[in-house]
Formats: sequence, C-alpha cells, structure tokens
Amino acid sequence: MSERFVFADGEQLATATAARLITAISDAQNARGVAHVVLTGGSNGGALLKAVASSPARDTVDWSRVDLWWGDERFLPAGDAERNEVQARGYLLDALPLEPQRVHVMAASDGEFGDDLDSAAAAYTAELATAAAASREQLSPSGSAVPGVPAFDVLMLGVGPDGHVASLFPGHPGYAVTEGTAIAVRESPKPPPERISLTLGAIGAARQVWLLAGGEGKAEAVSQALGGVDLPAGAVRGTERTLWLLDRAAASKL
Repeated sequence: MSERFVFADGEQLATATAARLITAISDAQNARGVAHVVLTGGSNGGALLKAVASSPARDTVDWSRVDLWWGDERFLPAGDAERNEVQARGYLLDALPLEPQRVHVMAASDGEFGDDLDSAAAAYTAELATAAAASREQLSPSGSAVPGVPAFDVLMLGVGPDGHVASLFPGHPGYAVTEGTAIAVRESPKPPPERISLTLGAIGAARQVWLLAGGEGKAEAVSQALGGVDLPAGAVRGTERTLWLLDRAAASKL
C-alpha cells in the first residue's frame, strides 16, 4: 500500500523530502552502519539535492558511510551537463565529505567502455552485485536480500509526464525486462536516446521507494499510476514503504 504526502508547492516538497532523507540516512546508519541511497535526476531530484545542501541538519549525517547510486543515467560523455551525476555533484555531492569509492557512477560514453552501451550496463550490474554480496554479510539471520542488488535504504524516482521512472518508459522494451539489474536503453522516447537504467526488479530491492512529482504537467501521470493504469510509476514498490511525495499541482487530479 503506497502512502501519499502532498505539499503546498515545489519548494515545500523539496524541503520536506530533504528532511525526510536526512532522517532516513541517519536511521539506516544507526541500524546497519551504512546507508545505500539511490538518487534521481530531473527538476524535482535537483531541487531535493539543493535542499539537502542548504539544510541545517545536513552535517548530522556521516557522509563517509553513505553509498550513492543512480536509478538511471544518460549515456553521454563525462562532464556533460545533462548527466545526472554531473548535476548531482554541482547541487550537493561536491560539498559533502563522501568516500569516492562509495559514489557509484554509471559509465560515460567516452569512458572505459567507449560507446559500448551493453558493456557499460554490464559493469553497473557487476558493481551492484559486489555491493550486494557485502550487504548480505551485514544482514541479520532473519534478513533477506534480492540477488545481485544491495538492499537500498531509500530509492528515489522522479515521475515523468508519461508515467516513466528511471529510464523505464511505457510501452518501451526496458519496461518489460524481468531479469537483470542494470540494462542498456536504446531509442529512448526522451532524449538522449541511449541510457542505462535499473530494472523494475532492482528498484524493488529498495526498503523504501519514494516517487517525486511536482507541477501540473505531472498530474495526469500521477492520477493514472495511482488509479491502476499500467505505467512504470505505478509498478514500483519498496519492500517496506512506497511513498508518493507530491506538490498540490501534481496531486490536483487525484
């Protein structure tokens, strides 16, 4: 059962979600020593990161014990301003005392694998699997884990006007993938055409999945996804909680 939280506007949405994220990271570290967080791009994801950067509570987190992942990435050259990673560094990450090896970046198109999108996606699959093996060692005897994926504490997703999340689009082949954890996405309906994305199965490994939507342009997708229409945004679930974090405009058709 998903939970809905509606805020007055985009600024309040970002500020409240930033406070919730800081608390969730602290709680995860208190419980397990580390926290695994999956970041999202887009306007709402960027506003959230900016809100974390300016939060008075930001430094209550031990950022050296946070693993950061991405739900998807645009397969563009390193440093390209359209890459989610580049935006995240500018909004927040460069201001934090992160351990570089804990920042799990998806490959760029001019990186180690060149323009080989499949190899780039396979590398992220391998990185997830390595982290999953380590996280399973930290689970209690009653704990559980999804094979090949660390148990993400919080996984955040922006909701597109068409109901897409990460780079899983309605009617697109990536949405139908039932195996694997990170996939190559080609001919994306939204530019750029080549991307890397987590699968629905990998997203479903998260303890908490948070779906962020702000603005009137998202209202129809939010209404349809929560109303049972077959959309990626309506198909994702956390193992413990699924939160829809909306502003009034995005919630206006509920």
